[in-house]
Amino acid sequence: MSGMEQDGPDGRDRQDRQDRPGGTDSGSGAAGEPEDTPFEARLRDLLERETDGFRPGEAPYASIVRQGRNDRRRRLAVAGAGLAALVAVPSTAVAVHFQPEGGGATGQPAAGTVPAKSAGTVRPQSSAPAVRASRTPSGPAGPATPGQLVDGITMRQAAEGLDKCLRFDRKHAFPGDSLSWAAEDYRVILALRATGDDNSPGDGFSVVAVDRLHSTSQRLICDIRDGQASGINSGADDDPGRGAVAPDINATKLYQQTVLPGHAWRLPYRWGSIGTVEPQVARVTVSYGGVTEEAALDHGYYTATGILTESVTSAPRVKGYNAAGTLVYDSRQDTAYQQKVSG
Repeated sequence: MSGMEQDGPDGRDRQDRQDRPGGTDSGSGAAGEPEDTPFEARLRDLLERETDGFRPGEAPYASIVRQGRNDRRRRLAVAGAGLAALVAVPSTAVAVHFQPEGGGATGQPAAGTVPAKSAGTVRPQSSAPAVRASRTPSGPAGPATPGQLVDGITMRQAAEGLDKCLRFDRKHAFPGDSLSWAAEDYRVILALRATGDDNSPGDGFSVVAVDRLHSTSQRLICDIRDGQASGINSGADDDPGRGAVAPDINATKLYQQTVLPGHAWRLPYRWGSIGTVEPQVARVTVSYGGVTEEAALDHGYYTATGILTESVTSAPRVKGYNAAGTLVYDSRQDTAYQQKVSG
């Protein structure tokens, strides 16, 4: 057994093995345990030698300190960048909300300003003006000549009256009615004072408008009495081949004061006449109560108005001429034209 008690490879005496209870050199087992056999003692010694070979090496202190310093520098760099971003964002936001474009007080972002939410990306700015969120409708188009608005009626009043009539008609419309109820779809071609009668009491004004955006050639006669829409008459070109000039079959609402026979005229009386014209027509005249008026030509329509100072029984006489001055239409020869008026 003396050979197994020599010093190990590391030069240390195996005293720890001798002091352990039950060791090979203890003489007797503790608590009656038997001594190790030579084989067991040899095996134990070999295991202890192998265990000594797996002792951990010395900790790399210098490397750990260097790594910690590098990590600390990186954390400081990241924190500094974060503080710089926090400082930059408020100044950008102020530029977006308060810096006027071109030095004016428009409240719009200056050209080239980067919004706060996309501070990392500069997008090209459009030169087109910004569209406002709430846009006021432009309303109907105006007539071709100022003389088509008479009796002090302004374009604004005519547009408001037309809008009232369209809303009135929409409220009382029949299912499937194809009439447009948007005032901006129309062109005002005539506005004049309207005199009430027993059939339609109350004075006010009438507005004539035509559809300018669609191919229906829709025409409206709108009546405003005492500030309210009292009715609307709509029609279309149902007989386009009738002639170079085609007086509107419902124009009687504009030049006939009453449809009830035997009623006296309230004079002076403002009258109007409307109809369509073909492109070759260069001039239209309307004669009523002994006075001839020159009609205005407006996008395929003619309109005329005047003051009646005497009671009449004959409807207005309409004549049309081409560019050479040749008569191309006379309502006296038009069998579809109503030649008489009531009153």
